[in-house]
Amino acid sequence: MNIFEVFILGFIQGVAEFLPISSSAHLIIFRDVFGIGAGMSSNMELTFDIALHFGTLLAILVFFFWDFMKMLEKGFTKGVKDDDGKLLWYLVAATIPAAIVGVLFEDVIENMVRSNYVVIALALAIMGVIIYLADKYSKQSKNVKQMTLKDAIIIGCSQVFALIPGFSRSGTTIATGRILGLDRESAAKFSFFLSAPVVLGAVVLQLIKGSVWSVILANLSTFIFGILVSFIIGLLCIKYLLKYLQKHNFKIFMIYRVLLAIVVLVYIFIR
Repeated sequence: MNIFEVFILGFIQGVAEFLPISSSAHLIIFRDVFGIGAGMSSNMELTFDIALHFGTLLAILVFFFWDFMKMLEKGFTKGVKDDDGKLLWYLVAATIPAAIVGVLFEDVIENMVRSNYVVIALALAIMGVIIYLADKYSKQSKNVKQMTLKDAIIIGCSQVFALIPGFSRSGTTIATGRILGLDRESAAKFSFFLSAPVVLGAVVLQLIKGSVWSVILANLSTFIFGILVSFIIGLLCIKYLLKYLQKHNFKIFMIYRVLLAIVVLVYIFIR
């Protein structure tokens, strides 16, 4: 890959990780359909994608640093008696479903779904409509600190669908949060909080594979630049998405997802 392709993929990850449009689907589509970063080995592709996710993980940890600090402090000193402490343990409970499914079915998902463009296109379109309808017909009755344990577990279970490229981790969790009555900004915040342990787990699982380190060391400058781009763009995206959701709905994301799904389907039939 040249530096321009690394920048494009890092930019895509930084934007698509937080917007409800599926970062994994975008990385696959831009690489395979538009040829950005094409030619990489399958091992390099997966490792580079994980590196870009690490960049957006850093963006979450930096942007919400003091929120996480309060959660950790209150969670281990006051537990569920404090709103911030309660939120920490809700995140732990919500992380478990996706972690279990991810560990058990990682290879199946990678081998059967990652290159299935029909599944990706359908997931993009269907989830786009679901996000819009979930937002349109749901009340904004509570904020993130008014969540219940039941809410957290349901959102965590919905995150399992995001293992399929196209569904979008942020899209599924935000839509589920809206169905449960969270306001838009709170649904997005909890989605961002929840992504931290999930992405961290995915990064760790990848790093413990011995073959990964040789790929990283052989392409160190490429990985560092990609991580830096996804980190900076991710920070900006979090900031402006939260502002956007204070006054706007998810219609634009539905339209974009459906159009992208059409592009992918057209590509399948004409290639």
